[in-house]
Amino acid sequence: MGLTTILFDLQGVYFYYRPGQPVLENCHFRLHPGEKVALTGANGSGKTTLFHLMVGLIKPKVGKVVAFGRPRVTEKDFREVRARAGILFQDTDDQLFCPTVRDDIAFGPLNLGKGIEEAEALVQQTLAMLAMESYASRITHRLSGGEKRLVALATVLAMQPEVLLLDEPANALDPKAEARLLEILTSLPQAMVIISHQTSFIEQIATRRVELIQGRL
Repeated sequence: MGLTTILFDLQGVYFYYRPGQPVLENCHFRLHPGEKVALTGANGSGKTTLFHLMVGLIKPKVGKVVAFGRPRVTEKDFREVRARAGILFQDTDDQLFCPTVRDDIAFGPLNLGKGIEEAEALVQQTLAMLAMESYASRITHRLSGGEKRLVALATVLAMQPEVLLLDEPANALDPKAEARLLEILTSLPQAMVIISHQTSFIEQIATRRVELIQGRL
């Protein structure tokens, strides 16, 4: 984690897709090491938009994003952020695009400059963490919704991020898989922000909770 005590610091962030219709309005948010923060709010309240702002997929109209101790403005700034903060998308089809599970999980480490052997070791390590060792050679698009969800999480974990941004991580999981996911997430040292509508799930994992209401946290 280094000496940085605040991993993310969103300062007065304002964002809209259409002028005059703010999605986020004067949002302030800080994430500290070790925190597991539940991000709640109604559908369409801007939760996913907030994630996208944090990693630079979109840029604030007003306000500042400070990540890992530095203001982030340019695409180059945010490339570093995306290497250190892994985001699990709500739609797994946005995350999985390789032929096999092994290829999907190895893609991130290889893209970060890892060698083939190191990437393969990370694939095996991550699948073992998720109790999915037998899935390495499976065809990704033939998996069930819940299986795809866990593989998508594996693609994030294999990059060994310092922060996890998880958008509906328990969506489409059966009770057994959800219990395993909960066990994994509670054991991880990374700070994380979790979007979820499942109250029982976030109550078991979150150290605090914030809610988006009418564009404000």
